[in-house]
Amino acid sequence: MSPFDLDSEQAPVLNFDRMVNVGLATVWQGVSPLALAKCYFDWAAHLALAPGKQQWLAAKAARKWHRLMLYGAQWARAQLDPRAEAAQPCIEPLAQDRRFRDPRWQTFPFNFYYQAFLLAQQWAHNATTGVHGVSRHHEQVVEFVTRQLLDTIAPSNFLWSNPVVLHATVSSGGMNLWQGAYNWWNDAVRIAAGRNGAHAGEDFVVGRDLALTPGRVVLRNHLAELLQYAPTTPQTFAEPVLIVPSWIMKYYILDLRPENSLVKYLVDRGHTVFILSWKNPDARDRDLGMDDYLTSGVLAALEAVGKVAPDRRVHGVGYCLGGTLLAIAAATLAREGDASLGTVTLLAAQTDFEEPGELALFIDESQIAYLEDLMWERGYLDGRQMAGAFRLLNSKDLVWSRMVQEYLLGSREPVTDLMAWNADATRMPYRMHAEYLRSLYLDNDLAEGRYMVAGRPIALTDIRAPLFVVGTERDHVSPWRSVYKIHLYTDTEVTFLLTSGGHNVGVVNPPATSRREYRVATHAPDERYVDPDTWFAATPVKPGSWWPEWAHWLAAHSSGLGPPPPMGAPERGLPPLDAAPGRYVLQR
Repeated sequence: MSPFDLDSEQAPVLNFDRMVNVGLATVWQGVSPLALAKCYFDWAAHLALAPGKQQWLAAKAARKWHRLMLYGAQWARAQLDPRAEAAQPCIEPLAQDRRFRDPRWQTFPFNFYYQAFLLAQQWAHNATTGVHGVSRHHEQVVEFVTRQLLDTIAPSNFLWSNPVVLHATVSSGGMNLWQGAYNWWNDAVRIAAGRNGAHAGEDFVVGRDLALTPGRVVLRNHLAELLQYAPTTPQTFAEPVLIVPSWIMKYYILDLRPENSLVKYLVDRGHTVFILSWKNPDARDRDLGMDDYLTSGVLAALEAVGKVAPDRRVHGVGYCLGGTLLAIAAATLAREGDASLGTVTLLAAQTDFEEPGELALFIDESQIAYLEDLMWERGYLDGRQMAGAFRLLNSKDLVWSRMVQEYLLGSREPVTDLMAWNADATRMPYRMHAEYLRSLYLDNDLAEGRYMVAGRPIALTDIRAPLFVVGTERDHVSPWRSVYKIHLYTDTEVTFLLTSGGHNVGVVNPPATSRREYRVATHAPDERYVDPDTWFAATPVKPGSWWPEWAHWLAAHSSGLGPPPPMGAPERGLPPLDAAPGRYVLQR
């Protein structure tokens, strides 16, 4: 049950329970202990009643021990007899596991350390999966958490068992550890001061190094600013572009430096570009909900664009959850017979949340209720908690490997603009965050036709504007097969493009420096459905950035060139305000 549906008699009881959970949250770092216990109990109870699975696991463990001992004997023989065949590892790391690639890991005793660890990791996967009767969600949580716990004791994480760190310590006389201690202390001071532990944010400053495309704020309300960018071409396409970024990120990921700014790329190709910059909410904004983000965000921006460039359709572009919100707006407008949107582009944005990847591990009734209690105290969810959840999805690379690199080897990665943006976390209002987790992730209301706008459900099938949908191959936030499901819910032309890379670097992909590749195909409304794996196998690969492909598509769906519209519309109540990047993006 949503906490917003309680009557006055239930509210005091729930508030008392909330205070208990808020106290627990400081210990459990926002993870519901009851949700975790429920998953492990389901797994353990079914495993206890599965003697066949237990016997199989015991035999599996014996075979793995035998393989490790055989590897040891072969290795020892190769050391004593140069003519003997070299010992072959009994298990290889997964392709994406880079922890043991250094040749020093093949020397004694480190080769036994990492081989034993990988065998244990493989056995743990076998033990936590395939237990008959365990619910799919509980199995995924148990397997994930067990893998995370094992990663904490990986031999690569410790000085005495990591040959790369030992070599660096000996060769530098321990200076790597001194530098690592300094790096740790520096991060600890930042965290204690309430700043992000990342060091990147001070090397790139918004308005000085990032978000430099010239423009003006032409609309500001209690929730968002609308930026309009100055034209750089004598003529512009008739249809303006409105970009809706996710509210869980600062908009300037699409306007980093001039050489990798998607905004500048569009402006330089003759597009009039507008972008929403969301306010960074605080406790006073606790009751802002999804309806506010729709009406005061996307719909208010569309109205403002219509005043600046009247009687013109708009190319709507949404990124991540901003794309989901744009799809909601498009369905709402279609329901009302409003043809303001000429096209809709969704960048790494889901409309079906049944399979949202490993992020689903944090989504169930118990966990969402726990998060609601945590947000209830403050009125918002701290951006650092959201960032921590995303790091946990790939802790091997984003947590442990980084700690080894920075605290044991004493080296920092070169600071990038994307790192600076990632460190610039945002907050989320209590009501909105609870509503979108429940309605989208937990209940999948949008895909199933239950999402309500103004008291009535909307349907994605009402959208008639052509769609350009981008998925990224290594996306942990919006898995591309989930993004591809838009084909199941619309009756319009869908151009689907799949690019290499992840959720951010796959989207921020300037042509000049691109090392990516992509696949693209258009599905007409009257064509039969093609499943994603068949589509992947049948669609040829093209080298380079996907940006030019999209630019050609936008041009093909535009109605020609003409004089650029004015900056703002003072006569219609939209005078130009602050220069870009505006005020809201600077809020901490």
